[in-house]
Amino acid sequence: MPEMWEITGEYVVIKALENGVTIIGLTRGKDTRFHHSEKLDKGEIMIAQFTEHTSAIKIRGKVELLTKHGPIRTDD
Repeated sequence: MPEMWEITGEYVVIKALENGVTIIGLTRGKDTRFHHSEKLDKGEIMIAQFTEHTSAIKIRGKVELLTKHGPIRTDD
């Protein structure tokens, strides 16, 4: 498999509990910048991965987040 296709980070599963959830990927490096955003509606699921380019994921809205550390749910 070519090097560019190797898995470089862990995955998280994000399930929207309401319409209009915003997910924003933030870059690594000297300056943290937004590099990608998505909108999810209630019931939609996104699988995200931390990579050599993504150091953080910002989530706005009510979600259930599944990680290797266990489930996390935003406060009601």
